[in-house]
Amino acid sequence: MNILQQILNDFPDEGFMKADGFDDAIIGYWSEGRLVYSVEKVIDILMEYMTEEEAIKFFEFNIECEYVGEQTPIFIKLIN
Repeated sequence: MNILQQILNDFPDEGFMKADGFDDAIIGYWSEGRLVYSVEKVIDILMEYMTEEEAIKFFEFNIECEYVGEQTPIFIKLIN
């Protein structure tokens, strides 16, 4: 079972908002029904279709800055 499926099973009535195409980048959830995504994993997924530079720019301009309501997903960059 992947992380998203586990979250949906644990909180079936929460109504999480997903970022389409990035289920494998989900690393958890935050209060108020917000899914949490790894920026690095999102970039990796985008790099299946574009260069790293293009993927970073696409993420910054089209995903990271989007606000679609109180349940807008959260994108975090992990520090190693």
